[in-house]
Amino acid sequence: MQPTHIAEYLAPIILFLPLAAAVVIALFVRDDDEQSAQFSIGSVGLAFVASVTLFLLGGGRHEIGATWLDVGGLQVSFGLLIDDLSLLMLMIVTGVGLLVQIFSKGYMKGDPGYSRYFAFLSLFTFSMLGIVLADNLVMMFVFWELVGLSSYLLISFWFHKPSAADAGKKAFLTNRVGDFGFLFGILLVWAATGTLNIGELATKLAVDPHLLGAGATCAGLLLFCGAIGKSAQFPLHVWLPDAMEGPTPVSALIHAATMVAAGVYMLCRLFFLLTPDALEVIAVIGAVTSFLAALMAFQQNDIKRILAYSTLSQLGYMVMAVGIGSPNAAMYHLTTHAFFKAMLFLGAGSVIHALHHEQDIWKMGGLKSRLPGTYRTFWIGTMALCGVWPFAGFFSKDAILSSALGNGAYCAFLIGTLVAAMTAFYMTRLVLVAFGGVPRGDGVFGCHESPSVMTRPLWLLAIPSVIAGFWGIDVYLAETLPGGHGHASTWYEAMFAPINHSPLAAMFGLLAVAFGHAFARRLYANAVSDPLPLSAGLLAKIMRDRFYFDEIYAFLIRISQGALSTVADWFDRWIIAGLFVRGVSGFTDLFGRALRMLQTGNLQTYAFWLAAGIVVILFLTLPGAKGAGH
Repeated sequence: MQPTHIAEYLAPIILFLPLAAAVVIALFVRDDDEQSAQFSIGSVGLAFVASVTLFLLGGGRHEIGATWLDVGGLQVSFGLLIDDLSLLMLMIVTGVGLLVQIFSKGYMKGDPGYSRYFAFLSLFTFSMLGIVLADNLVMMFVFWELVGLSSYLLISFWFHKPSAADAGKKAFLTNRVGDFGFLFGILLVWAATGTLNIGELATKLAVDPHLLGAGATCAGLLLFCGAIGKSAQFPLHVWLPDAMEGPTPVSALIHAATMVAAGVYMLCRLFFLLTPDALEVIAVIGAVTSFLAALMAFQQNDIKRILAYSTLSQLGYMVMAVGIGSPNAAMYHLTTHAFFKAMLFLGAGSVIHALHHEQDIWKMGGLKSRLPGTYRTFWIGTMALCGVWPFAGFFSKDAILSSALGNGAYCAFLIGTLVAAMTAFYMTRLVLVAFGGVPRGDGVFGCHESPSVMTRPLWLLAIPSVIAGFWGIDVYLAETLPGGHGHASTWYEAMFAPINHSPLAAMFGLLAVAFGHAFARRLYANAVSDPLPLSAGLLAKIMRDRFYFDEIYAFLIRISQGALSTVADWFDRWIIAGLFVRGVSGFTDLFGRALRMLQTGNLQTYAFWLAAGIVVILFLTLPGAKGAGH
């Protein structure tokens, strides 16, 4: 059987297996927790095997589909695009998703919404796979919205908690703002090109680079609005930290390989649509997001929120890489980040589970000896996230820094280096405070390591977190996306390729990590309370309060939407309801009351009004009477 034929069979199976699991769980086995977990885990496991099979077979680019909508000049297919980029993303989504679901089996045990949780996970996986496989912008937008819906269901999974319900609504509404621009960008592209098929768009723009005309930059920035929402870029970054209200495995799924990665994947997929002016804006937004999020992470005390702001910062790294013309480096970092960030969130989940849902790092301490497996994997993830050689994060971060240096984006290089130091600072702070020192909370004394169903996924994710830099992912992506320089042929050459290729970028990156680590160790080694607020004062409070973005947005909504609603309420109350509704009915009522006063039932009164009426009629009709009046 030819690979093309296998792709035609396997691609729809990969997409629809999670959806089938969600339907079966919701309709048939929702009262059986064990079967619900088995269906959900089994479906994503089979999808992962099928994805690996397609990847190993290779076979180039394939488009599979049928006409879905044909109206006038608009023709949209329900089509699946199989190429090198989508194959890599398929393995990331299904592979990390599988380990998250296995971890969830132990973490969510005993929860009354156990079956509902796995149904939502399967729906979420289906939605993300649809984005990865979409061969046209309409289909991508449909699954884009499904990801928004399923993330809302997962973030607000514990809806009985007001904070979780509010976080779900915040994520949903914030993403709608970005999606509004995304939809307009899609319409603008269709109006200018007459097609929404990604392959046809690439071909047409290769033949005529000026096909989009004067609206090219505008179209690119509108499409980028979708990434600003999904990948939580400034100024729509505020929803992601609050998404921590969902179960911790959900945080791992959203922050590692699925929802937030969708925006970066979309930018890499549609890179050919982005003009130099649009890329410059994208680079600035990414750099600002990366720097701001790292600052906010400095003074967070919730273990999940620290990792959430770390995700924001790393997403800014990826978006900045796209903006400086290196989608190759962005996808490389997205791939390695998926492994170690999923491991860090699951490690945080293991800590929270052991401490009976305690999340404040200052109520932890001394966990290094009590949770040895969790600590070791968390330490590996921290080294990878900070970019320590030879962990995977070093190679992908270096790809971004060296691309910035090579493309002359010196401001991006300086910001990237500074953020690397900041990342090392707040992650070292997290590890020292939570795992080192002495116990500071009552829950620490009786805690013990999580069950194997939760620790095994951590060790499985630790493997790529250590060695993914030697797998040749950069070489693979260099043949798929522009901006790559991968050329190592052996694992030994790959280990030293960043240093050989751009020694200045590698040196600055490593020095930044060493500085951040040393500064954090000086402040937080054996600390029993946070010393930074004493030295930083107001700045520490501002960072802890996240630069008051939520308060600023609440104020802007109050003076704009709030003022508009006040005016609308006044107009509705006094003009529509008062003047037109109650006014007309009141006038009719008064007129009716006046008429009823004439109906007295007295014959003499009726005779008087009859005579008076006759006199008036005669006065108005007889000429003599009018003359006499004059």
